[in-house]
Amino acid sequence: MAERGRFITVEGIEGAGKSTQMDAVRGFLDARGITVAVTREPGGTPLSEAVRGLLLDPGNRGMAADTELLLVFAARAEHIHKVIRPALNAGDWVLSDRFTDATFAYQGGGRGIPAERIAALEKWVQGELRPDLTLLLDLPVETGMARIADRGRPDRFEREERDFFQRIRDNYLERAAAEPGRFRRIDASAPLEEVRAEALAAVGTLL
Repeated sequence: MAERGRFITVEGIEGAGKSTQMDAVRGFLDARGITVAVTREPGGTPLSEAVRGLLLDPGNRGMAADTELLLVFAARAEHIHKVIRPALNAGDWVLSDRFTDATFAYQGGGRGIPAERIAALEKWVQGELRPDLTLLLDLPVETGMARIADRGRPDRFEREERDFFQRIRDNYLERAAAEPGRFRRIDASAPLEEVRAEALAAVGTLL
């Protein structure tokens, strides 16, 4: 039986530069002969991507917080079953743009859903599955909002008020402080090469 692969997640508010750093991490692992499945949440499978469309569609702006939370975990259940567990069990590494920390931050911190309810769904859907390493790309809300201003039509989340994203950032930082062994907080407002070097150094500790 293959040794279980490693599970790395990249988190942060809008504009944190997750895609850029994920490309760097993927290249770093590829260069070392490590097979890596690159994926995202919500999404990662056809069904989960369809759910993502519902969650991001500005036309669904009035969606109830509980509906949002359950859709996120429905997409996650499919993602874990079809992508994450099979890859890890095969000995491959998984690199995901967001995972359950985003749910605690967005639906918990942002929407105000009690953490205990999210944790109950986490246990049900994931069992003992948790990331081995989470890169938290942290930056001030104003900086993130300025970076995404030119992206085009904002999605349902990007249309939220500044306070929503401040609550999300605060929640991320609280989670990082509570689990220093898993999280690596990286100043995403630093020069790109510094952010990249810090991210790759953190991933290197798993080798």
